Amino acid sequence: MTAEYKVHGDVAVITLNNPPVNGLGYETRIGITSALEKANGDPAVKAVVLTGGGKAFSGGADIREFGSPKASQDPNLLGVISAIEYSTKPVVAAVHSVAMGGGLELALGCHYRIAAPGAKIALPEVKLGLIPGAGGTVRLPRVLGVEAALNMIVSGEPVNSEMLAMLPGQKLFDQLSASPESLAEEAMALARKVAAQHADGSPLPLVRDLPCKHKDGDAYFQFARNMVKGMAKNFPAPPKCVDAVENATKYKFDDALAKEREIFTSLMLTPECKALRHIFMADRAASKIPDVGDDVKPRAVAKVGIVGAGTMGGGIAMNFLNAGIPVTILETKQDALDRGLATVRKNYEGQVKKGKLKADKYEQRMALLTPTLSYDDLKDADLVIEAVFEDLGVKEAVFTKLDEVAKPGAILASNTSTLDVNKIAAFTKRPQDVVGTHFFSPANVMKLLEVVRGARTAKDVLATVMAVAKKIKKTAVVVGVCDGFVGNRMIEEYSRQAGFLLDEGASPQQIDKAIEKFGFAMGPFRMGDLAGNDIGWAIRKRRYVERPDMKYSASADRLCELGRFGQKTGAGWYDYQPGQRDALPSPVVDKLIDEHRKALGITPRKIGDQEIVERLVYALVNEGARILEEGIASKASDIDMVYLTGYGFPLWRGGPMLYADQVGLYNVAEAMKRFARNPHDDAKFWEPAPLLKKLVAEGKNFN
Repeated sequence: MTAEYKVHGDVAVITLNNPPVNGLGYETRIGITSALEKANGDPAVKAVVLTGGGKAFSGGADIREFGSPKASQDPNLLGVISAIEYSTKPVVAAVHSVAMGGGLELALGCHYRIAAPGAKIALPEVKLGLIPGAGGTVRLPRVLGVEAALNMIVSGEPVNSEMLAMLPGQKLFDQLSASPESLAEEAMALARKVAAQHADGSPLPLVRDLPCKHKDGDAYFQFARNMVKGMAKNFPAPPKCVDAVENATKYKFDDALAKEREIFTSLMLTPECKALRHIFMADRAASKIPDVGDDVKPRAVAKVGIVGAGTMGGGIAMNFLNAGIPVTILETKQDALDRGLATVRKNYEGQVKKGKLKADKYEQRMALLTPTLSYDDLKDADLVIEAVFEDLGVKEAVFTKLDEVAKPGAILASNTSTLDVNKIAAFTKRPQDVVGTHFFSPANVMKLLEVVRGARTAKDVLATVMAVAKKIKKTAVVVGVCDGFVGNRMIEEYSRQAGFLLDEGASPQQIDKAIEKFGFAMGPFRMGDLAGNDIGWAIRKRRYVERPDMKYSASADRLCELGRFGQKTGAGWYDYQPGQRDALPSPVVDKLIDEHRKALGITPRKIGDQEIVERLVYALVNEGARILEEGIASKASDIDMVYLTGYGFPLWRGGPMLYADQVGLYNVAEAMKRFARNPHDDAKFWEPAPLLKKLVAEGKNFN
């Protein structure tokens, strides 16, 4: 039963029972209306309490029904709320833990509401590219006031019940219970009290009957619209939230409700909404590993060791310190250890100065960090992460030593960004305990964590790392072993295309501006300057030996031969002023590119922004298709999560694989065939991946 019905004397209690958050799926909606009918037909029942079992009142729509006919099948949520409003007996919503989206709209449809302290209250639909669709924009302004309601709807952020209960004139909650534990008892007492008040047949209070006005009307909404449009940029939903709340103040309730539904339905069809809903589902799907079920229990991780106190090691350490997990950080020399600790302190002090971290919290976190020069101090660690120089010989020395000192059952992880995790595991006598944990720089800021599964990595090791990732607030994606894994393997093809475009006539500025206008946080040349052009140079040198058939533009090598490694040297593809990060066009680079074109015998041509975007993005797509086919990623949405959380791909486009789906895979494949005819490009690369060809032939998508 997804809605349990029990009678306690003269009060019927309807308890939602659809774990984990009592999503309002079809069966639950049927359960509510059936139970309500039962209560209204029982002369012994004087009032009804509606609540949620477990850890939520209701989290809203059941995500398992997204996109299916059941999501809108009658009774839909509007029908359920209407049934509550028409109930002849008072319905009291007993809200606890979580009341979000449709869950809050359901509570707003009840005659009375009592909330437990600490309950998270929100209308988060804007985060899915939508507005509330079951009366949220029409009812919430009536109980909270227009401005407070609009702020909640536009931000989508949860607010604690006790804060809302303190708002002057609020009618959202009739009562706040003394504690979560006493909510049920107090809700039944309230139900009996209001039943007695309406025993004479007086009408039950409805939120729809409350007034909804703003004293400054048009001026306020125009101000709000301007503010929201400036902040929302590429997302259509936030300005539509303003429209819907304004409608609530200007139209009769039912007309405003109809307009809300029109806006909701039109937003459902936008590419931005499809992208945000895809991300919502992809984020949850990323944590699911096909052959690692809930029966695989993670190992306990109470202490962490980190080998290497450089930029990466220090950044990785901060994630664990932030989560309250003690860290022992190891270096081979005292001065390197001192520098590493100083960097961690500097990062935290910057947060304190900006008011993002309280001074006492900073001290608490630093107290959890133990510096050492001895591997013996890692013997009690449950998880040890290596963050040393990207060289297999250096990794071998570290893992051989860790194998000697680490306790049985300790997980040994490598932060390698490209190297073979199976080779690293083979340096130990416990390959089942070895895994890749590829953090992205800066590791204390970037959300992405590529979890590299070796051939012999144990299932409980994977389960542990995924659980730890959640604790340190990372988006973890499981990937297989190959050169560059998912993210760096794909970005290499993207960067190769940027180089060919440079050879053919585009400038670094034009290429960067075109892809940034598309929505990337940073173009390929600004990204290279930030990361360090010498990193790509080292990879290309390795490629020239291992894969001599792989074609690159030599312009990047010429740049590095001049020592222009990027921001750290004050010069890269752009020039930089001391202490500033502004990328300034460089006459030196212009000359270098011009001379390189002459050496290749290329007459530069005018290249449009659309060609730039297509070649860069479709390069990601084609390599992504190969990665999927090889099983390096288990699903297309995992690739999208890698690019959304680690490489600045625009959120409103949903990731490279979803973007390709929306453009149409046939169109993408046809463009690739066109690029293959370009004599200055790499025709072999542009052969559409077999998986892409197969999907085109079958009329299917990646997602």
